[in-house]
Amino acid sequence: MIDAWPGQVFSRQGDCLPRHGSPGPGDRGRRALQGATMGLWGKIAKTGRVAEPAPARQEGDPPAKAAELAGSVQIRHVDAGSCNGCEVEIASAFGPVYDAERYGARLVASPRHADALLVTGPVTRNMEVALRRTHDAVPEPRLVIALGDCARDCGVFAGAYGVAGAVADVLPVDVEVPGCPPEPAAIVAALRGLTGR
Repeated sequence: MIDAWPGQVFSRQGDCLPRHGSPGPGDRGRRALQGATMGLWGKIAKTGRVAEPAPARQEGDPPAKAAELAGSVQIRHVDAGSCNGCEVEIASAFGPVYDAERYGARLVASPRHADALLVTGPVTRNMEVALRRTHDAVPEPRLVIALGDCARDCGVFAGAYGVAGAVADVLPVDVEVPGCPPEPAAIVAALRGLTGR
């Protein structure tokens, strides 16, 4: 062993070891780490994507406007005044477990890129104009999805002073998803009804 600097020693093989003798960032340690990493990547490449088979699609005809979308729906989410319960379920529906994107549904950041609006919550007086403007910014043919009981009929917020009404009172609604909040599987089923996948 040769002293290098305080706290470090070099072995005859050139590995840098701390004074207590455990391996440090030397050449042998780096090669072992590379071997372990390549072994992991090899297992990932050999296994491929692991997912459960898709559940059977629900029977029923999609809205006529959905036929023009050719199996792919770009969605802009609008929170018109919800409690954020539906937003948590939307995040789950687009997460790795339910993976709504594999059925052709995708969230987008701009209404100008969207085919459909996914509206949650009752429409509050402060959001009524913004919701109409967002709807007008979506190119034709456009769909409106009312997600959750609050969007469908104001839910527990019915009659509140700050509520303008349900989504159907402000915009024409094509699809309604019941639930408070709706489960991710119900959200994915509704989106699959639009994409036809």
